[in-house]
Amino acid sequence: MSGQTTPKIANPSRRYLLISPCRDEAEYLRGTLDSVAAQSVPPALWLVVDDGSTDATSAILEGYARRLPYLRVVRRIDRGRREVGPGVIEAFYAGLETVRLEDFNYLCKLDLDLDLPVRYFELLMQRMESDPRVGTTSGKPWFVHPQSGALVPEICGDEMSAGMTKFYRVACFNEIGGFVRQVMWDGIDCHRARMLGWIAESLDLEPLRFVHLRPQGTSQKGIWAGRLRAGFGQYFMGTSPVYYIAAALHRLPTHPVLIGSVALLWGYFRSWLKGLPRYDDLEFRRFLRSYQHACLRIGKRAATARVDAERAHLWYASHPASESR
Repeated sequence: MSGQTTPKIANPSRRYLLISPCRDEAEYLRGTLDSVAAQSVPPALWLVVDDGSTDATSAILEGYARRLPYLRVVRRIDRGRREVGPGVIEAFYAGLETVRLEDFNYLCKLDLDLDLPVRYFELLMQRMESDPRVGTTSGKPWFVHPQSGALVPEICGDEMSAGMTKFYRVACFNEIGGFVRQVMWDGIDCHRARMLGWIAESLDLEPLRFVHLRPQGTSQKGIWAGRLRAGFGQYFMGTSPVYYIAAALHRLPTHPVLIGSVALLWGYFRSWLKGLPRYDDLEFRRFLRSYQHACLRIGKRAATARVDAERAHLWYASHPASESR
């Protein structure tokens, strides 16, 4: 970083806002509610956006809202279906629009099918206080393997914060323009943050490992549809085809073996054959492909470190030491 020293944040404030879009989460909801209630540093405010639940979600939330003074429920009209991707982000913004974001230092989009360790948010804030360039961070997701019952890690690159618990410095969230209301919002955000000189990451530390409670891969139809959607998302974002082939091959031995990678590739190339629209920011797509090709040449860790170093001047130009807080 050209000899520059990253300034420490003096007298940091720890007001963090959680926003949780949800629909029909009664089966897993209590696990997340209980693990947030047990946090060593509680949130300043937790907005749960009930996106038209038809199960017991609303009743469960009402019970917890009476016990947790920081929990507020925002209700939306039932659209008659569950929507992933853009639908989740629309619900997220339905919550965000009810508060003043400038009243908080940190923001987290939090799913409601997670079991978080007790110091989760405390440790994420400690990490951000230690390095003001860290714009978004998270721990690593684990899940119970449907066949063996063992607790195993989900795939989550070190260069991205996990989509189910995206913890943001508010300044970074504002600079990237928030989450795009499109598929792959949870990939575009981290790449844009890095493009602007921020550091995006997830940390594989024992006290930050959380459990993803929703069973993974219990339905072949679910696997296929989900991976097709992921392949389209990578196409939409602008991912290099060479890079995506390599990524899919790398995932071949992971659960679900073979079918997952085939679905990813078909989702990507089917979208390409149809000529579907892509994310309409050409500068971003060029940056993304340059980064991905560097990952293929020198490895993801080295490529990420190099880009972070090369882009540091952009962050320092916008955040002089006297304004680094």
